[in-house]
Amino acid sequence: MTRYVFATLCAGFLTLSSLLTGCGRNRTMVTMAGSTAFQPFAEKLAEEFMMNRADVSVTVQGGGSAVGIQSALSGAAQIGMADLVNLPPEAAALSKTVVARDGIAVVVNPVNPATNLTMEQIRAIFNGTAANWKEFGGPDKPIVVVSREAGSGTRSSFEQIVKDIKLTGNAIIQDSNGTIRETVANDASAIGYLSHGLLNEKIKALTVGGESCTTAAVLANRYPLVRPVYLLTRGAPQGAAKDVIDFMTSAQGQKMIQDSGLLPAK
Repeated sequence: MTRYVFATLCAGFLTLSSLLTGCGRNRTMVTMAGSTAFQPFAEKLAEEFMMNRADVSVTVQGGGSAVGIQSALSGAAQIGMADLVNLPPEAAALSKTVVARDGIAVVVNPVNPATNLTMEQIRAIFNGTAANWKEFGGPDKPIVVVSREAGSGTRSSFEQIVKDIKLTGNAIIQDSNGTIRETVANDASAIGYLSHGLLNEKIKALTVGGESCTTAAVLANRYPLVRPVYLLTRGAPQGAAKDVIDFMTSAQGQKMIQDSGLLPAK
């Protein structure tokens, strides 16, 4: 290889490296962390946002609402995500934007003949004081309770709305809405709860007090298990983080949220 060709190749490589480095250096990084229920929806919204904002890179992480609050407080994430009926006292220091609302569906395996539970019956099942499906129109089989881990916004909201739940020690604990869905889908005796935006044909949503977990029922304030989804920032949103939040709460972002199965903020 001649010196001229070698030098030309080196120059081209250095130019390409500089361009790539420059692109990375010029992109503003925004990290979102928290609610695993909202995470898949946030990922879709972030992808759409970045389609028109090549100067911003948005990373979406889960971990639960408690992680979202702590990440926003510490600055580890520019935007925290929390889906709680009542935010904890430490969140008072954060700026809050409601980005969506979400129904919490009580779900069983499709082969289970049970169709409806009252709030009192849900409380008894998750406390462990009602332990057999025959009490609720199901088979003579023990109820397998599936719940989220401590720190989960879905669990906190579920327990705050149902009230007076001291979760049975026999409960199977899962770390996301997705794993609850798979556990219930694979166990004919299981019952759990998850975001109504994640319902599919693998599981069956029970009516609660005769009301279905549907968009129409939630919008009409008939379905009782509903919680807000917050985007949290340390201080008023600024810069690229503000742009992300503005997009997610815009008409386009809210339509994407509704089309994906959640409810718009307003």
